[in-house]
Amino acid sequence: MTSPAPILLDEPDTRPDGLPDGTVWPGPDTIVLMNRQIRSDTDPARLSRFTDDRWDLNPGIFEGHARSQTLNFEIIPEPLRLATKFYIWQLINHPKARTLRRSATNRVALHTVEIFFYGSLQPVLKWFAGRGISEFCQVTNDMLWDFLDALDEDGVAIHKRYRRITEVRRLWIHRDILPFFLRLPEAPPWDGEDTKDLLETTRGGRENRTKRISEQSMQPLLRWAIRFLEDLSEDIVAAWDEYRMLQSRRPEHRRGQRRGRKSGELQADITAFLSELRSRGEGLPGSRRNDGTLGPAWRHIASLLNCSASIENTGSGRLILESGLPVADDCYLDTPVTADLDGQPWHPRIPFHEAPRLARLLSTACFIIVAYLSGARVGEILNLRRGCVSHDKVLGLWLMEGLYFKGAEDEEGNKIPEGTVREDPWVIIDIAAKAVAMLEQLHDSHLLFPNRLKPIKTTPGMETKRRGEARADQIIADDITKFIGWVNERCRQLGRKDHIPVDAGGSIAPSRFRRTLAWFIRRKPRGLIAASIQYGHAHTQMLQGYAGSYEAGFLDDYAFEDWLFRIEGIAEDERRLLAGEHVSGPAADAYRYRVQAAGREFAGRVLNSERHARDVLGNPLLQIHHGEGMTCVLTPALAACQLRGSVDDPMVTPDTDDCRPNCQCLVHTDRDIEINKVRAAELAGIVNDTLAPPIRHAREKRELNRLLAIIEHHQPKSRP
Repeated sequence: MTSPAPILLDEPDTRPDGLPDGTVWPGPDTIVLMNRQIRSDTDPARLSRFTDDRWDLNPGIFEGHARSQTLNFEIIPEPLRLATKFYIWQLINHPKARTLRRSATNRVALHTVEIFFYGSLQPVLKWFAGRGISEFCQVTNDMLWDFLDALDEDGVAIHKRYRRITEVRRLWIHRDILPFFLRLPEAPPWDGEDTKDLLETTRGGRENRTKRISEQSMQPLLRWAIRFLEDLSEDIVAAWDEYRMLQSRRPEHRRGQRRGRKSGELQADITAFLSELRSRGEGLPGSRRNDGTLGPAWRHIASLLNCSASIENTGSGRLILESGLPVADDCYLDTPVTADLDGQPWHPRIPFHEAPRLARLLSTACFIIVAYLSGARVGEILNLRRGCVSHDKVLGLWLMEGLYFKGAEDEEGNKIPEGTVREDPWVIIDIAAKAVAMLEQLHDSHLLFPNRLKPIKTTPGMETKRRGEARADQIIADDITKFIGWVNERCRQLGRKDHIPVDAGGSIAPSRFRRTLAWFIRRKPRGLIAASIQYGHAHTQMLQGYAGSYEAGFLDDYAFEDWLFRIEGIAEDERRLLAGEHVSGPAADAYRYRVQAAGREFAGRVLNSERHARDVLGNPLLQIHHGEGMTCVLTPALAACQLRGSVDDPMVTPDTDDCRPNCQCLVHTDRDIEINKVRAAELAGIVNDTLAPPIRHAREKRELNRLLAIIEHHQPKSRP
């Protein structure tokens, strides 16, 4: 095959052969993000140019929590480096460059470009270069089959094979916007076969992709986060406020400011300062010198007295040295420790340098509460703004507004880089609203989770590449690890048993909160979050807001947990039926049919995604819901209770706490009858109590008679 004439970077005016209409060809000084929206705070002089070997994508990244994102072309084999730059530039800027998953107008997000550049495109290009390829037009269909064989010979993991094959397809699908020398062969790679057929396997099910946090770890983690908010926050905020006040008096923050003092005023302040220390039995604020000895912490003393740090070399300094007071082992804040843990102070006296750490821990505790109990995505939480929570007095609901980035698209299906304000807010519970209010006290940032609680000054032109002010995903994950470490160390010091155990699934990443919440809601609806707040109550609240819409994604996580729960329940029901368990009630025949049919239908079923679980849940065979002393074989049109959801919603469920005795969906298993026998015995004790109030006696007697009738009907003599 004869290759078209190569295009050299020092020939910017040369148009390559076969350049399609509408394709702009970049020159050496062409801006990398020429056709992308740029952050308003970007210095135009710092924008990357085509000739650069490292492209900075950060000016086009609007998510406040995003990490720094650059493309380093030095890792691309030299023979294919220029061709790759031309290709990537078109993916970034060409209006017809698109993703592989949806419409032809859906542009590739910059974050996606960075991910596949390092994760899957680079190894593909390395393999091509190893076969002598310097231009993509030199790749042949036979070579692509060899590439497929090489993936197998090299033992590449299945998920990585999928991604590398996807990059070959991405390069091919963009033939119509590329010149001849960048085009793969005209025929679809591998004759157009699906990847799962090429590899004769699928990527694994979704069970282990996001591991839930174990109950043994999540419950104490949440309890400690709430303890920080409700019990310890007053002390922490007071210490943090005192720290910030003293920090503002430090010499580096007082440059250009002069405070005039009247004659003798400083000496009077020093006298009062020393008297106060003597009255409390304390020494001078101290710090360790390089040789390990203690000496007065003059910078801290200057902050306390609101004077120059040069006090050390003045008569005022000599007055302090000659006071006869010992030197303390640290600089302690005046803020008292008022909170306790089971009668013990939660913290010894707080040192000056400990306040920022405690404030950060409190911020992390608030993140755990808001992120876990809202059902929102991590990026959505990290981008929340001050004033995002309001209370609807008419509905009695706490509402949380914010931006969303995943799925935020314009009318043409292209990603909106700066995100979009949610049309419907999240509905959150009271404890999460309190956490947001606490975050607004901790700092002055417009973001709830700034990377730094106290901003630092930067020199113009010397800013870091990452312009996002919010904490990145990895930073908040590290903060959670530090929070757990602090809690466990405090438990060890105080001899407490409520430490946070190591989770079997690894470090507790914030991305695991959503699935964990879904698990608790499905498996432990009556489990306590805090005080009298139950998971079931939290779920009811969430369904009224954005988290209850399918666009939010939380219902997909919940559907996956619901699927697992129902399949386990069906398996147990089938086992008991085969062992001879008796079933009675109007829906008994439907129960037997559904259990047996569901066992045949879903045994060994693998789900491809959480959304697939939501679709499968609509199958009538899975509509068996066990309650307290009853079982519902749900047919929505026949249900007598108040359904959760609409009749045609695949996620509709019955209200098993409000089961009506006349419902045609009702059945009783032997397990239900055992529960009812216990309840009947308790009621019999009340009915036989001659001192019971008449109204209560009559009410409990009616309920007792109802239960006895159910038990009697279930007896063997009642069986046909």
